[in-house]
Amino acid sequence: MIRWIRQQLGFDPPHQSDTRTVYIANKFPQHGHYIPQRFADNRIISSKYTIWNFIPKNLFEQFRRIANFYFLIIFLVQLMIDTPTSPITSGLPLFFVITVTAIKQGYEDWLRHKADNEVNGAPVFVVRSGSLVQTRSKNIRVGDIVRVAKDETFPADLVLLSSDRAEGTCHITTASLDGETNLKTHYAVPETAVSQSVSRLESLQAVVECQQPEADLYRFVGRITVTQQGEEIVRPLGSENLLLRGARLKNTKEIFGVAVYTGMESKMALNYKCKSQKRSAVEKSMNTFLIIYLGILLFEAILSTILKYAWQAENKWDEPFYNQKTDQERNSSQILKFISDFLAFLVLYNFIIPISLYVTVELQKFLGSFFIGWDLDLYHEESDQKAQVNTSDLNEELGQVEYVFTDKTGTLTENEMQFRECSINGIKYQEINGKLVPEGMTEDSPDGSVPCLVRFICTILLEELFLKAVSLCHTVQISYDQTDGPGDPFSHANGFSPLMEYYASSPDEKALVEATKRMGVTFIGSHGEIMEIKTLGKAEKYKLLHILEFDANRRRMSVILQKPSGEKVLFTKGAESAVLPYTTSGEIDKTRVHVDEFALKGLRTLVISDTSLVCVCVCVCVCVRVFVSRLQDKVQETIESLRLAGIKVWVLTGDKHETAVSVSLSCGHFHRTMNILELVQQKSDSECAEQLRRLARRIKEDHVIQHGLVVDGASLSLALREHEKLFMEVCKNCSAVLCCRMAPLQKAKVVRLLKTSPEKPITLAIGDGANDVSMIQEAHVGIGRCRIGEDVACNSNAYWYTVCLSSWCIHMFCRANQHFTDISKNSLLSFKTFLYWTFLGFCHAFVFFFGSYILMGEDTTLMGNGQMFGNWTFGTLVFTVMVITVTLKLALETHFWTWMNHFVTWGSIAFYFIFSLFYGGIIWPFLHTQDMYFVFVQLLSSGSAWFAIIIIIITCLFPDVIKKVFYRHLQPTSTQKSQFIEAYQGIGCVDSMCCFSEGQNACSRLGRLVERMMGRCDPARLWNGSDPQGLLNSTIYRYNIHFIVNLYTHIFLQAIDLCYELVCIFTYIL
Repeated sequence: MIRWIRQQLGFDPPHQSDTRTVYIANKFPQHGHYIPQRFADNRIISSKYTIWNFIPKNLFEQFRRIANFYFLIIFLVQLMIDTPTSPITSGLPLFFVITVTAIKQGYEDWLRHKADNEVNGAPVFVVRSGSLVQTRSKNIRVGDIVRVAKDETFPADLVLLSSDRAEGTCHITTASLDGETNLKTHYAVPETAVSQSVSRLESLQAVVECQQPEADLYRFVGRITVTQQGEEIVRPLGSENLLLRGARLKNTKEIFGVAVYTGMESKMALNYKCKSQKRSAVEKSMNTFLIIYLGILLFEAILSTILKYAWQAENKWDEPFYNQKTDQERNSSQILKFISDFLAFLVLYNFIIPISLYVTVELQKFLGSFFIGWDLDLYHEESDQKAQVNTSDLNEELGQVEYVFTDKTGTLTENEMQFRECSINGIKYQEINGKLVPEGMTEDSPDGSVPCLVRFICTILLEELFLKAVSLCHTVQISYDQTDGPGDPFSHANGFSPLMEYYASSPDEKALVEATKRMGVTFIGSHGEIMEIKTLGKAEKYKLLHILEFDANRRRMSVILQKPSGEKVLFTKGAESAVLPYTTSGEIDKTRVHVDEFALKGLRTLVISDTSLVCVCVCVCVCVRVFVSRLQDKVQETIESLRLAGIKVWVLTGDKHETAVSVSLSCGHFHRTMNILELVQQKSDSECAEQLRRLARRIKEDHVIQHGLVVDGASLSLALREHEKLFMEVCKNCSAVLCCRMAPLQKAKVVRLLKTSPEKPITLAIGDGANDVSMIQEAHVGIGRCRIGEDVACNSNAYWYTVCLSSWCIHMFCRANQHFTDISKNSLLSFKTFLYWTFLGFCHAFVFFFGSYILMGEDTTLMGNGQMFGNWTFGTLVFTVMVITVTLKLALETHFWTWMNHFVTWGSIAFYFIFSLFYGGIIWPFLHTQDMYFVFVQLLSSGSAWFAIIIIIITCLFPDVIKKVFYRHLQPTSTQKSQFIEAYQGIGCVDSMCCFSEGQNACSRLGRLVERMMGRCDPARLWNGSDPQGLLNSTIYRYNIHFIVNLYTHIFLQAIDLCYELVCIFTYIL
């Protein structure tokens, strides 16, 4: 227990050395001086609280807020001294705010606990004591041998020991980690690959030595020492031997692996770094305003205390006959009396910072998160999933985002390739109904004597080579949906055709093999060295002699095969720049032209060639095949809408340069007319700096056109090392930025670099894998997108998407447009706007007080019973005017009316009158004094009081109405333009801005306004705006507008309260 506490406090980390030694099956050395290393258990903990620390930790975090701490101090002061107000007036609202916030945060953390328990309690099988034992995922220890079956996820980071394959290989997908859905092959060392049974694994004597856990998903360094017959055999281990937690086993019946990293030390968990709670820009602005009002409050309290002692300087006021001092009061310390009086005034005036503001903010954030979840536009019907908000403190930030950082694979694209068209020996073809048809013809063209590719296969050798090359030049694996057991891999050739599914190391290969299958040439499978295809119903078997794998240097892949006739042939496919220069025959020039045409369309190209190995090597260019990575729904529209809204989109991906640029072009991130700048393959700091200077000069010279920037990971590391300022200058002057070959932590560094720049922009990051978590956590707002097509993203690893990520609002911005400018950069909560509302509150407060005083002060017979107005009646009059005026002011600022708005707005006024009549019309036995008894009834019985209420309300709101009318017609916002269009569809002149040309003076504009009001506006001059329906009806926009309006209503009330206090002070001085 003590060790666990020390570990939690960070004083006793589980491991201290640079490497870890893992004894397989936990067979530790028998000598007595060996001390086992301590490792973390396999529990995933993404929650923030426990049942034991929730209350103290939550209270500590809440009282770190300036407002809560301030109200706590006021409450304690009220308890310690004799104050004019009851402690309940501060303590009860504070308790309500703390309770509501605690419930909200506790509910959100309960969801995290629920997801954690689902993952930690998942059943797994481990080898213990010579048998296969079922246990829970959280019980896995480092050194345990774990069995994982097909389509299951790996519960920890495992070193592969063996599989059901004799060669010890297995295939996995890492979709939940890096978004890649393609198949990856992993290997076991030969010495452990033969241990395919529990008994042999139990007798295995081996030790794994590896590095300590690190967050890099693609790096693993270690070695395994296997003891066989007294001899130690050492084999190196790399990333191809490590099975990462969260990945899924595919096309392999089962594997056995030894756990080397568990729980929060697994690579996936290390990419989730627990950060401090994020604070929104609204909350930061409120804290600033709070400090200002706190300064005013201290000034008021000090001034009132000084005036009190100045007033008591005269003996007749220091100790009047009706308020004699006690001996204790006469002998008490003057300093203590001054402090006590200061605290009393502080408590008396503390309502200048209303706690109701924070109650409203917390409730609005909490309820606003439900509105996001209820939004049908954010609901995915196929998977029955809705948007889930895990941190409601950031809701209002969604309307302030200036930069969006997004992953590519799985976020912009579905990582699925689709065949589009091809060029065979200089002739372009397209696929129509599963057939290749020459360009310009249709499947049923009367003059198209060869509409189907089968006729070409029978007559033209190149087309036959094309289909065979595509069907044989790959490393695709096939999974058959049939009963377990090895069976005959070619049983389908005898009439049995089970449902088969292709698995490939890249989506390119899978798309190619599936395309040829649709066209009549099917890859049946491979067994050992034999590859089989079926052409026109005829099976052909080829002997695989050698595979030349694709790598970054060759940029092509080749296979050497032996035909049934004994002839040897080499098929090659790869990038055009890596294949075409080596071709010696065929329509090479036409093929080059077609490659360029396809590239201009944003399609990815692949060149396939055939080489005969009989006597002379002759490279023949067979064809070019093009395909496109399938984009997510409405990606192009989303990016274009964000661009129109002034939001810049940066794509941060781990993909290679060519692939990333191609997808950026196809999804609209890069335009065809955009000047693409590159900062790639930089080798040194000086070279990188010089390239950045050249790019900066080029941008200045060509400032008219738009620029896009492409950066790779290596060059980015150099740029961030010593040239951050120059790099950011180049990036900010580009319309779009693409960063490729990025490590997960590099993504976070880019986000941090931008959000800490002098402009302090609000950033949003969206991704769908573990390699995106660092970026998501670093941004102000994080969005995790669940991959619907991959069960792992929605079930066993649901915690990764619904817990670790800061906020979940799938494609929240797909409806944003230029209306975003009304609320961007926190413009509705700027310091200038804050001062305006404060000044407005002062003005209204003066009107409330002096208006009531002037209208009612000199009249002494206004009551129905002939009595004069007293202090309670006068105060009630002022308060009644204030309630009605503030509510109507709130109605004036409301942009979107619903039945709920009407109910709350007009119901507030009605409730005030009903409650006041009820409270003042009954003698309550539990109240010590009841100064308000029958006061409100007498006030409403006076016609003069009603007249004063109406006059004062009109006096306060009439200037506001005039200002809003003129601003709405002379300087309308984007929202107001949209409202005109929505309200007056079909009317010629819907906005006075369409009637005013640039440069006209105010008189001309006023004249135009009069003409418009009299119906003489020229309907030909129309305002050409975009459809406002998207943002006007969106959850984000309505939420932000209502949030700001309610916030300023509270600020308005604060200003009124402040002014009223100052009026009382100066009236007292006079």
